[in-house]
Amino acid sequence: MTHEAAGVPTTRNDDDRQDDDRQDQGSQDQHRNGQDQGSQDQHLNGQDQDRQDERPGSPEGAHAATAPPAGAPTDGAGGGPAEQPRPEARLAHAVRVAEQALIEFEIAVETFRVEVENFSRLHHQRLGPMYARLDELDAQIAEARAARTGDPEDLRKAQEARAVVMPMPGVDELFHDWMDSDGLSPEASAMLTEQPVRPPKRVRPTEEARKLYRELARKAHPDLAQDEEERARRDEFITRVNAAYGRGDEELLKELAQEWAAGPAAPETELGEADELYARLNWLTQRKELLTVLAQELEQSAIGAMLRMAPDDPDHLLEEIADQLLGEVSQREAELAALVQ
Repeated sequence: MTHEAAGVPTTRNDDDRQDDDRQDQGSQDQHRNGQDQGSQDQHLNGQDQDRQDERPGSPEGAHAATAPPAGAPTDGAGGGPAEQPRPEARLAHAVRVAEQALIEFEIAVETFRVEVENFSRLHHQRLGPMYARLDELDAQIAEARAARTGDPEDLRKAQEARAVVMPMPGVDELFHDWMDSDGLSPEASAMLTEQPVRPPKRVRPTEEARKLYRELARKAHPDLAQDEEERARRDEFITRVNAAYGRGDEELLKELAQEWAAGPAAPETELGEADELYARLNWLTQRKELLTVLAQELEQSAIGAMLRMAPDDPDHLLEEIADQLLGEVSQREAELAALVQ
């Protein structure tokens, strides 16, 4: 029991002891508060660290703060920026891209050339007799009109109309339908070997034939050759591919695909240094310009213009033209009948 509890007044020493007690109590409270605060701070810091670790790309520990992400390329032990590719590597990549673009462009041009050639042959075979009949009727009408009127102008027109029916052919006209880009046309070859002439059945090869042709052209294109021997092999093969595609021969294209797959494996392409790469890129550019001129000539030709009228179904266009020509023939025959009565 303390003095205060017994009712005895406190002395100076008692006051000092009370102050000491208060200081001890305060120290204990401060120590406990400090521990609590430290525990809270440590807990919060741990939570903040956990949150940082959950964020994408956050470092894990003090060492990770200066380390590059896993898998990132470095140029040394210090973890500096990734090394840039050599100029020759970038140039080689540009050449590869240009080669593939040129091959795709050549495929498109060759596809259109085949359609133009087939359309021209079918146009001549199916519609040629109708055009010839129209020219003959025009000449007979002009001659009948001149005989009725006796007018010098009508006589001149009659002579011009007759000249159209039987023109003097030039060399190109003489060999038209006998020569194509691969030499003798199929019709000429058939005639020389006493085989029946088999005209193409359609302007555009089937989708399967088109697919086979595109795949073979991409794989076997001569521009991908690395030496003259390989280029010669590819030239010979792609010539047969083009001929089969021009005839729309799916079975032959499938056989050619099997032949190429069974042949020697294409060597890995190794492009040279800067001078060779620049020369290759320049050649590809010139080749692209030549193909552009050829494509423009095909598009601007009479047959090419007709094909542009029906790009989705050129075969049907021939039937439409044939119906129109039949109608014109009927009109001319009626006009001639009226003049000769």
